Amino acid sequence: MARSKELVPGVGRFSRSQVFARRGLWKGPKKSEKPAATEKPAFVEKVVGGDKNGGKRLVPTSKAPRIYPAEDVRQPKKSRKTPQPAHLRSSISPGTVLILLAGRFRGKRVVFLKQLASGLLLVTGPYKVNGVPLRRVNQAYVIATSTKVDISGVTIDEKFNDSYFAKAPVKGARSAEEEFFEDGKPKAKEAFPESKSADQKAIDQPIVASIQKVNDLVKYLKASWGLSKGQYPHQLVF
Repeated sequence: MARSKELVPGVGRFSRSQVFARRGLWKGPKKSEKPAATEKPAFVEKVVGGDKNGGKRLVPTSKAPRIYPAEDVRQPKKSRKTPQPAHLRSSISPGTVLILLAGRFRGKRVVFLKQLASGLLLVTGPYKVNGVPLRRVNQAYVIATSTKVDISGVTIDEKFNDSYFAKAPVKGARSAEEEFFEDGKPKAKEAFPESKSADQKAIDQPIVASIQKVNDLVKYLKASWGLSKGQYPHQLVF
C-alpha cells in the first residue's frame, strides 16, 4: 500500500517531505557486516570409547544421502562413424558444364575441373568468358548439364586444394583507441595476389581454346540461366 493515502485524486495525506522522512532514506543505506564464512572440514576426528572400540576415527561432517536416484546420469552415445566427403554425382564428370544455383555467381554456367578432398567441386568460368574465377562450390547447389568441354589439355596441380582457398587472417586494431579513430577511415583494399592471377590464366588458357572450337559455346557460357513464368526445373532437360 502507498505510504501517503490519497484523500482526493491527486492530493495525498502526507506531503513529499513527510513521505521522504517516513521512508528513512536520509539515514543512508543499511550496512550489515557479516563474518566471513569459514570452510567446513569434510571429516572430523572423534574419540570412540569402549574396550574394543578404543581409538580415534574420522567421521564425515555431512552424511551421504540414504536414497540414490534410480536413473543414472545419461552419457552421450559415442558415434563410431567418421565423416566422409560426399560422393560425386554420376552426372558430373571433368569438363561438365554446371549451372550455379546459389552464391555470388548464381545463374552462371561454369566448367567442372575436379572434386576436392572436402567433397566440394573445383570450377572455373572461365574468368575471361563470364567472369567466374576458380571457386569451390557444393554439388547440392549446381545443376549438371549434358554439355561438356574438352579439358584434356588442362594441368591441375596438387596445390589446388581446400587450403589454397583459405583466407589470410585479418589484422584488426591493436587497441580500442586505434579502432575508434579508424572507424571513419576507408579501409585500404588489398591487391589480388599475382600468383593466384597467374594460376587462373594457366587454367583458363587451354579451356578457352577448346571452347572457341565449338560453335556458340562461348555465348552459351556467357548467358545467365533463369526460369520464366510457367517453367519448372524438374520438367526441363539440361
